[in-house]
Amino acid sequence: MSPRRIVVAVTGASGAAIGMRVVGLLAAHGGFETHLVVTKAGERTLAHEADPGALAALERAVARRHAVDDIGAALASGSFRTEAMIVAPCSIRALSAIATSNATDLVARAADVHLKERRRLVLLVREAPLHLGHLRAMTAVTEYGAIVLPPVPSFYNRPETVADLVDDIARRALATALPDFGAAVAEWAGD
Repeated sequence: MSPRRIVVAVTGASGAAIGMRVVGLLAAHGGFETHLVVTKAGERTLAHEADPGALAALERAVARRHAVDDIGAALASGSFRTEAMIVAPCSIRALSAIATSNATDLVARAADVHLKERRRLVLLVREAPLHLGHLRAMTAVTEYGAIVLPPVPSFYNRPETVADLVDDIARRALATALPDFGAAVAEWAGD
């Protein structure tokens, strides 16, 4: 059986650890061909919030990293079959580009492909507080078919560390993007 393709994008919003954990869970589970896109601001955030080696670690955990400015990449075409795309974290800039179909980079273009092909697109929009423009952009992408999943931690499972919070958010993102994996995601090992 061939691996399931999924796209993960990391933008410059705070919360790079969430994107890292999504990639880590996919790699630990196996059976996925993960395609990664990291914006220039995402690279900077990864280096600041994690460490300078974080990007290299992500690259080792995925099937392929695509350059953000490569709009001719396979991900820019609907003929490149993928199951879902997760943008974690999703900056307001990326959200706005997706909401307006302003596909000037590969994150927005790949997201646009997911919308037009009616594939799952999960956006972990990371901003607070929100003004009306942010809310309207979230409404627009939701009307187009995306799922806005702000990375809001849950506390009913009594997290003890920041890593517990990040793990919970990453697992919810994967369960949202891959509904048939909802139960399995909760039990994935390899942490």
